[in-house]
Amino acid sequence: MKREDFKMFHRLRVRWVEVDLQKIVFNGHYLMYFDTAMADYWRALALPYEQTMHALGGDLYVKKATVEYHASARYDDQLEVGLKCQRIGNSSIQFVGAIFCGDQLLITGELLYVYANPATQTSLPVPQSLRDIMLGFEAGEPVTTAQIGTWNQLQEAAQTVRTEVFVQEQRIAPEDEWDAADASALHVVLNNRYGVPMGTARLLQPEPGVGQIGRMAVTRLMRGSGLGHQLLELLVQAARERGDHEVRLHAQRSAEAFYKCQGFVAYGEPFDEVGIAHIAMRRNLK
Repeated sequence: MKREDFKMFHRLRVRWVEVDLQKIVFNGHYLMYFDTAMADYWRALALPYEQTMHALGGDLYVKKATVEYHASARYDDQLEVGLKCQRIGNSSIQFVGAIFCGDQLLITGELLYVYANPATQTSLPVPQSLRDIMLGFEAGEPVTTAQIGTWNQLQEAAQTVRTEVFVQEQRIAPEDEWDAADASALHVVLNNRYGVPMGTARLLQPEPGVGQIGRMAVTRLMRGSGLGHQLLELLVQAARERGDHEVRLHAQRSAEAFYKCQGFVAYGEPFDEVGIAHIAMRRNLK
């Protein structure tokens, strides 16, 4: 197997507790690495695993797991675990995987799952919708759809995400979350292939030529999957198309590094907003 065989990689660093007396990774931990990477695979599909399986009425059970050892990983190695959906049968899903250290192939493996009724653990046909999403991802199809529109058009979906992230997770008071600016803002919502909203943000124009991005939220299980980048670029493009020369935002300090990677530069002094430390950032569009 080669790195280019995989569209999804999970990255990890070998911990001291994972090596044995030979100072190499204990053989059983490689299965754990593959299993941990599976969470990133579902994230790459924009499918929260538990929520998705509950909605479909089934669950996945491991039927077979095999590992072939080609070379050893050592303490503090930086590894990349690739996973690929190789085949979907009537009720089975076969994944193949590989673990690399740099360009060196260390481990190959196979995980065979059976889709089954969680109450009786009897096999069920893999839902066609799930089959289409998984095979579409492997074929390079997008796993999300974007909606851009007014508050009247997108309120329900945007409120779902913002309530989960800001009100429930960050404990922002509802009266601080909802404001009159929503009515005049341009909103974007990212949905997965089942139409479930995964992220949202809005774009204002506080002064001519300046866009203000705010209320940017991605549901907890989808963070790190690139949805934040998609949201930003959609609104940056919308600002550019209406003639804005700059976009600004108020970044939570915990997310400052993320916005820097997206081309935003901090300015001014940090400040408190709804009890959370923020910093003003901007990005030149010229």
